[in-house]
Amino acid sequence: MLPNQFLASIQHTKGFDASKFISVHEAEEQVTSVRINPFKNNSTKNIEYLLAGNIPWCEHGYYLSERPSFTFDPSFHAGAYYVQEASSMFVWQIMQQLFGEHTTKKVLDVCAAPGGKSTLLASYFTDGLVVSNEVIKSRSAILVENITKWGTPNVVVTNNDPANFSSLHNFFDAIVIDAPCSGSGMFRKDADAANEWSLNNVALCSQRQQRIVADVLPALQTDGFLVYSTCSYSKEENEDVLDWMIATFNLTSVPLNIDSTWGIVETESDTAHAKGYRFYPYNLKGEGFFIAVLQKATAEKEVKLKQQSFVLPTKQEMDIVQSFLPIEPRFSLFKHTTQIRLFNHAFLNDLKTLANYLYIKKAGLCIGEVKGKDLVPHHELAVSTLNLSNIASVSFTNEQALQYLRKQELVIETTVKGWVLATLNGLGLGWLKVLPNRYNNYYPQEWRILKD
Repeated sequence: MLPNQFLASIQHTKGFDASKFISVHEAEEQVTSVRINPFKNNSTKNIEYLLAGNIPWCEHGYYLSERPSFTFDPSFHAGAYYVQEASSMFVWQIMQQLFGEHTTKKVLDVCAAPGGKSTLLASYFTDGLVVSNEVIKSRSAILVENITKWGTPNVVVTNNDPANFSSLHNFFDAIVIDAPCSGSGMFRKDADAANEWSLNNVALCSQRQQRIVADVLPALQTDGFLVYSTCSYSKEENEDVLDWMIATFNLTSVPLNIDSTWGIVETESDTAHAKGYRFYPYNLKGEGFFIAVLQKATAEKEVKLKQQSFVLPTKQEMDIVQSFLPIEPRFSLFKHTTQIRLFNHAFLNDLKTLANYLYIKKAGLCIGEVKGKDLVPHHELAVSTLNLSNIASVSFTNEQALQYLRKQELVIETTVKGWVLATLNGLGLGWLKVLPNRYNNYYPQEWRILKD
């Protein structure tokens, strides 16, 4: 049941129609959508029979005719696609309008877990740097998992309070804040959200949203873009926050081009007339959502940022890595403890800067570690978007892949000995070590499928 106090609080919001709103929630329709990983082959092979049309504002987004059990689709575990709410994919459209083909930017996703917007940004800024942050330690673990499965080498995952970014003056070209909110936009999908909603929580969320903006804004470059979003309908968390931002900081509203067929409602804040965009589930196939873009005009004080020194692999270690996997010149290798990691060379100094100010959970891709004269490959490499065609592989059926992901016994037909890449339809699933009389399954124990 929708809270009466909630309905009363948003009755004058632009685009709100109480009867349609109540009707669409009573219908309890579930809209399922996925975003395809553009860097992995055969991404939709296992779910293509469910594809039911493109999401108009995101070229890699698709609606599904029904919701399958993603747990039992091995290609999902291989990072072939991400299950993401359709309205949230509008971030792709925003990046297209702001940056076009200029994909070498540095972007921060402040409140990133579980990883939907970060994987989207990683797909868009193909030659850029995406910093994906989550303040809550337990949630940062699922963020690392989803970023790992997505497989792109251009992401750094951090576990920091937004205030920790304030020292990085003028560092990012864009900052995305999908702010913690009262969650009214998710009433259709989450009945608990309706039960927990209150005006007091809306007020608390508004204060938290303002603190996050104030903490991270110094890290945004002059003329950089702040993308602010919530899954709330409440004006106090949306248009009113835009007014507060413009009154407090030297920010200007950035209007967007909206196709009239999309069903998105353009709104304005009361004082600054800042443009915002509301998604109502009776106007489009998606959940409740609000998003806006502001541009920064104030120049931050120039500060010389410090860099942390990195340990480089020895020549012997480099030779062992290269014999296992030739490394493209656009990448650099460095060591973190015993791990040899790969990162885009163009942003290596930026990574050194981030390492000096932030707690990093994951940077780029882990190739593996050298033990004796051999490389022990890491799972991150197996599910990466790197070209692994020179590595021996074994192709599984769907049933075999599920057995592998459950870490159950299975029959393997291969004449290759040593490290073998387990694949499904060309998608990397993980590693096998094939020995003379047996094999070892190196799929991460904590990620295995537990359901039958």
